[in-house]
Amino acid sequence: MKLLVVLLALLAGVWLWQRGRRLKDHRDAAPRANHKARALPMVSCARCGVHVPGHEAVVGRHGSYCTLTHRRESEGE
Repeated sequence: MKLLVVLLALLAGVWLWQRGRRLKDHRDAAPRANHKARALPMVSCARCGVHVPGHEAVVGRHGSYCTLTHRRESEGE
């Protein structure tokens, strides 16, 4: 009976040790992955309010727009 208890304690210790190593590896890897991915600046369409990436926005006299059609409708072209 003592041997069974010792064996279970040993197995639980090994399991906890490996679980801790996996969690540590996961925590160490996460900041590196997030560091490479940068958020794009987003702008809101002056006509409908939809957010689009800044480099895809159509810029007009009264602000940024999601499409050329919205710019034309808002600026009367």
